[in-house]
Amino acid sequence: MEPRGDRFERLFRETYPLVRAYALRRAAPDAAQDVVADTFLVAWRRLDDVPADALPWLYATARRVLANQRRSAARGAALERRLSGAAGADARADLGDSVADAELVREALGRLSDRSREALMLVAWEGLDGARAARAARCSKAAFAVRLHRARRQLAAELAVLEALPQPDRSPEPRSLEVGS
Repeated sequence: MEPRGDRFERLFRETYPLVRAYALRRAAPDAAQDVVADTFLVAWRRLDDVPADALPWLYATARRVLANQRRSAARGAALERRLSGAAGADARADLGDSVADAELVREALGRLSDRSREALMLVAWEGLDGARAARAARCSKAAFAVRLHRARRQLAAELAVLEALPQPDRSPEPRSLEVGS
C-alpha cells in the first residue's frame, strides 16, 4: 500500500493542472488559486475518501468550494451595501458595442441554472465523459444524461433569444428555462 504522503503527492501532481483550469474557468485568478488550495486541503484531510479516479471527486469538491466562496462574497457585498446605505442592484459590466460569439455564449450560459451550466461545462470544457461527469455532479449516469440534454436545449433556446434581441435590450438578469430536474 502506498504511503499517505506519496499518494497525495501523486494525486496532486496528476490533477493539479486540471483542477486549476477548472477553477480558472469559473473564478478570477486570485480566487481560483484559493479554490485550488482549498480543494487539495479537503483532499488531504479526506484522502481515504478520494476514489481511484479522483478527478470527478476533485471537481465536485472544487464546485462546493466555489459555492462557499460565492456565498461568502455575497454576504460581504450585502453587508457592505447595508453599511453604505446603497440601494439597488449591482451594476453590470459593459459588454461594449459589439458582442462576439464567445460573449454571447457566456451570456447565454449565465442565464442557465447553476446545475445546467455545470453539466455543460463538465462535458464541454472539462472533457469528461458521461459516467465521470455524473460522478462529479453526484448523480447517476442516466440522471446526468437527462440533465445534459435539458441543459443543451436550454442553452440553444437562450442563444436564440439573445441573437434575436437588439444589443441594448439584452437583459442582465439570469433566468432559467428549467422545468424540473
